[in-house]
Amino acid sequence: MKFSVSIYSFMQYLRDGRMTPADCIVKAKEMGFDAIEFVDFVFPEGEDPVEFARKMRAVADEQGMAISNFAVGANLLDGDVAATIAKVKQKIDLAEIMGCPTLRHDVANAPAAPTWKGYDTVVEQLAEACREITEYAKTKGIKTMTENHGYFSQDSLRVEKLINTVANDNFGQLVDMGNFLCADDDPVLAVGRCAPYAFYAHAKDFIVKSGNGTNPGEGFFPSRGGNYLRGTIIGHGDVPVVQCLRALKLAGYDGYIAIEFEGMEDCIQGISIGLANLKRYVAEVYGA
Repeated sequence: MKFSVSIYSFMQYLRDGRMTPADCIVKAKEMGFDAIEFVDFVFPEGEDPVEFARKMRAVADEQGMAISNFAVGANLLDGDVAATIAKVKQKIDLAEIMGCPTLRHDVANAPAAPTWKGYDTVVEQLAEACREITEYAKTKGIKTMTENHGYFSQDSLRVEKLINTVANDNFGQLVDMGNFLCADDDPVLAVGRCAPYAFYAHAKDFIVKSGNGTNPGEGFFPSRGGNYLRGTIIGHGDVPVVQCLRALKLAGYDGYIAIEFEGMEDCIQGISIGLANLKRYVAEVYGA
């Protein structure tokens, strides 16, 4: 198994200017990662995205690092869906430049207001758009993925239904072992269900407080069912990381495992401790 880190994990330093995206690649190499994962919102405004993608590929090549995945936003349910699909295809072109074997795109935002439309009523619409995107990506040698992300398409049963409806061997899942908790889905059951569809995996940890208690305050956000979650260092929270890894292994997954850190702790410290813990867990589950 190879270790990657999402550039999103460095957002504390990226936001305040202590690091640039290129610095993140260098730092990830120094920390002992095999690869880095990019997200579209770190592309600088005003800079040509094609040129920026080329620069990032050059830096990664200099460091002997892969760019393991490209994660991009999309809403394939509302607004001008055709225009959104076209934008995702442009992001696939950037992924090709960066040498990414996979691209993960969002599929829908949570409904802004109460509606009679549930997941079952829109899954075919989502699947049709995902098919068009993945068929384009296939021509570039890139696999596409949905992620359990964004509340509306986050539960393991919903994500599995979307993948089964798309029914394309080029379309699978980015399995984020922590994100299932945002939809109050048990990570062990959810990863076990979704592991057979995994093209890529995120290691993430959350501290979980019951929604039956009072709001713990700054740093916590609500799950869909009203529990309280706070991102933290891998191994410091309540996500059963080791058991999730076992579920991935049982399904035959042996691809990238990428840290996505979103805690309040200093991100360099949080990533470093998390990587040390994750490497121990992987050695225990997969063997040294």
